[in-house]
Amino acid sequence: MSARFPEGLAEILPMTAAISADGHLTIGGCDTVELAREFGTPLYVYDEAHLRDRCGQYRDSFAAEAESARVIFAGKSFCTLAMCRLVAEEGLYLDVASGGELATALAAGFPAERIYFHGNNKSESEICEALVADVGRIVIDSFEELARVAHLAREHGVRPRVLLRITPGIEAHTHEFIRTGQLDSKFGFGVEDGVAARAIKTAAEEPAVELVGVHAHIGSQIFLLHSYAKAVDVMIDFLAETKANLGVDLAELNLGGGLGIAYTADDTPETIAGYASTIVGEARRHAAERGIAEPMVAVEPGRSITGNAAVTLYEVGTIKEVPGIRTYVAVDGGMSDNLRPMLYGAQYEALTANRAHEERTREVTIAGKHCESGDVLIKDARLGAGLAVGDIIATPATGAYGWVMSNNYNAVPRPAVVFVADGRARVVVHRESYDDLLRNQEP
Repeated sequence: MSARFPEGLAEILPMTAAISADGHLTIGGCDTVELAREFGTPLYVYDEAHLRDRCGQYRDSFAAEAESARVIFAGKSFCTLAMCRLVAEEGLYLDVASGGELATALAAGFPAERIYFHGNNKSESEICEALVADVGRIVIDSFEELARVAHLAREHGVRPRVLLRITPGIEAHTHEFIRTGQLDSKFGFGVEDGVAARAIKTAAEEPAVELVGVHAHIGSQIFLLHSYAKAVDVMIDFLAETKANLGVDLAELNLGGGLGIAYTADDTPETIAGYASTIVGEARRHAAERGIAEPMVAVEPGRSITGNAAVTLYEVGTIKEVPGIRTYVAVDGGMSDNLRPMLYGAQYEALTANRAHEERTREVTIAGKHCESGDVLIKDARLGAGLAVGDIIATPATGAYGWVMSNNYNAVPRPAVVFVADGRARVVVHRESYDDLLRNQEP
């Protein structure tokens, strides 16, 4: 029996993934087949060592390039009490995009001064929660929001530090639903149409807030570092023109996140160290060319920390062969625990956890259990020839936007989440019960 994964899988699995003597997929020293039996399926399994390793790579890579650089974990990719605590322990900052994410971070004991609060339409109550907590930065997304924050800041007797979100006019090479830097976007103030410059002037003249910098995010799941280099150049040019034309000198440049990961064997993402070198190096170089001080650079990685850290486990319930067309393998989850394939055509790999060494020679379509024809997790998955009802299927790279996008369609309870490390598993999110589903309903 081979102790090696089939070709292309090792690169997308969590860093501690291995194959046991009996051919089972193990993560963090835990047998995933046993985890499925103990905690049920579907089940999100996170490799804690992988999470800490990626946090450390970001922290150390950016610190090596610039001592002042900040790494801000994008909470939207995976926001739980346990994850917020882990991020705090690893010395990163945290961005939140709603009152609920802010509440989670604060309940986890995350230092408020290390929190960045995002969102293109924050409610008054959410802004008040951020002001009361005294978060480190509020990222302003519109003129209406700027006025709203200023008004509420005066009412609370505080002066928050704010960034303005700028759309630099760059269309990153990624899915249209996860591009955010182009002018035609619901986010931020556009550079090309002059709105960003007007927003800077307005914010700088507003005494109720302290304008400290700008924020830009060009999209997600990006493999080309030159897209980031271009974004840096546009934003440094903008900072230079802001100083020259408006007399406003801004010290902070937050360039968002979006570094891609490997979801399939064909994906070839860049390294974290290469990303750090590109971002900081280009900011330093171009700031010197434009004659302005090098800004304090910040980035907001999410997917590239959490994505490959987890797998989702399912049990095979039925196998349906349509002669000459395809074979459907139905599992006990689907669009309620991984919405990404249905939302924007995300692609994944799969393996049989109870025969992890098995060569994947059989092409099947892995379908979910929901009453939708589009409830398909992987259209052309490769699995072993011995696939059978009752097998445990693992889909790697589900650590980002899996649990946080999970839902109760067809009144299906949301799955549990476990962290594994050193041969031990701990539940960090309990599986929902039917009582949980009915708790807020009235007949």
